[in-house]
Amino acid sequence: MPAVSHILAPVVFSARCQDAVRYAAALACRLDSDLTLLHVFVPMFAAYAAPEGYATPPQLELDSCAHRLHAQLDEFLVGELRGLRVRREISDGDPAQAIAEFARAEGCSLIAMPTHGYGPFRRFLLGSVTAKVLHDACCPVFTGPHMEHPPAKDGIAFRRVLCAVDLGPQTRGVLEWAGWFAAQFAAPLTVVHALPQAVARAGGIYFDPQWRSDLASDARCRITAIQQDLQLEAELRIVTGDPPAAVREAAEEAHADLVVVGRGHARHGLARLRANAYAILRESPCPVVAI
Repeated sequence: MPAVSHILAPVVFSARCQDAVRYAAALACRLDSDLTLLHVFVPMFAAYAAPEGYATPPQLELDSCAHRLHAQLDEFLVGELRGLRVRREISDGDPAQAIAEFARAEGCSLIAMPTHGYGPFRRFLLGSVTAKVLHDACCPVFTGPHMEHPPAKDGIAFRRVLCAVDLGPQTRGVLEWAGWFAAQFAAPLTVVHALPQAVARAGGIYFDPQWRSDLASDARCRITAIQQDLQLEAELRIVTGDPPAAVREAAEEAHADLVVVGRGHARHGLARLRANAYAILRESPCPVVAI
């Protein structure tokens, strides 16, 4: 059974980071989770060069910088997070690696962090640190907000949840997590599966509408069987089109507050961020949890 007992929220003291931490706080409050704020310090003297290529600053300078960062982190959203079980930690090194390793070592059950951009070009942007964490993290990753005007902390709610599945090996786990999350917020769940266009070309072969109809029927049967096995109540929608665009449109039509997707098979302890999952994260009109 899924559970979110410990949420990790990386902190870089930006406005979008504040918004992401507010989402993490709303989740921690509702799910009675511990919340850890982690700032990863990248030393200014670090360089992609041989050690003799740079000089290490004196220890006094490093200690002074660490002291300032601890003070800044201790004051970060302190009023808004009052009443929650909050731990504040500072690490150093490569941010994505440090975040993934901390989550693994501490048994975190969710990482919450912002995507990179918003506005007219947000669909083409996903921050490099976020992308690496999505690739390497051993637990689900909540990405958002990438909206230009996310809701205030008190306005954060998850009233409708949409789960996008591709019928790969992760489908059952993704559906189970989405169903569990929707139940925590008493939110209706919509499951969506995207099929190719009615006439598609692959390897020189054209598929006709009857092929699409058969494919839709097969997908519906397979997803329904998993739902019944999980005793999961959800509206099932089989849609047609490019998966990222189809999921975005389904989320908009359902007025979803959260999209749940799978991000790939585990391999050597690390997850693989599939192309479709990557595009859904960039295009989604609401936050996304990648399982």
